[in-house]
Amino acid sequence: MNDALTVLVDLVLGPLLGLPPIVSLLVVALATAAATLPVVAWTSDQKRLVQTKRGIHAALFEIRLFNDDLRAVLRALGDALRHNATYLRLSLVPLAWMAVPLTLLVAHLHAVYGYAGLEVGKPALIRVELRSSAASGSAPPDVVIVAPPGIRVETGPVRLVALNEVLWRSVPDAEGDHTLTVRIGGSAATKTLRVSNRLARRSPGRVSPGLLNQLLYPSEAPLPAGGPIAAIFVPYTEPGLDVLGWRVHWMMVYALLSVATALILARRFGITL
Repeated sequence: MNDALTVLVDLVLGPLLGLPPIVSLLVVALATAAATLPVVAWTSDQKRLVQTKRGIHAALFEIRLFNDDLRAVLRALGDALRHNATYLRLSLVPLAWMAVPLTLLVAHLHAVYGYAGLEVGKPALIRVELRSSAASGSAPPDVVIVAPPGIRVETGPVRLVALNEVLWRSVPDAEGDHTLTVRIGGSAATKTLRVSNRLARRSPGRVSPGLLNQLLYPSEAPLPAGGPIAAIFVPYTEPGLDVLGWRVHWMMVYALLSVATALILARRFGITL
């Protein structure tokens, strides 16, 4: 599923990657709203939603009109709370239908919008986690990293025995996509590394199989389940998006744009949210 979603997301986002991140994210939010609104229309009780929202509005108007009557205000407040509870219950149905697809989509979008690439000349620590079976013993096997042209390994390996980790200090010398190879005994595993400040898919970790692992790091195939290497990490930063001089997490921008475009399209097509 991750392989298919990677191809699909990259195909859709490909023409947008040359645009400013906020612009391309607006297009993605618009597409998300256009895809989710039919699901809301098909899976929700539109008539009940309309009636419930009218009940909420009526209760709010009653509170404002009779604000000098404590009993009327309390009664209207109770009606508003009851209608809000009904509205939340009705909204859970389409949310349940969309929860899994949106979670998978956000995981892949995070690989594109969530990370900044490594910089030429700026050192970065490559971290390899070993399985307990590979790290144990009086003479644990040597771990070797093979760096491609454009990536210079300055120091290492530095073994952190208590954490079952091995570290290397590397320095990118050239922009582009690179592939590292980690060898331990007779086993080897590769890890992609991107040196660029342009908007692109990045994978901070290649990890072991598992539902949560593949949700957090969906861009690369999982490491062999029986191999000695548990994970390989590259230290990409998460700087956020620049919005009017403020650094904001991309998910917040995406959520706000998606809600705003959904409200506009819902009114245009007569769908109640």
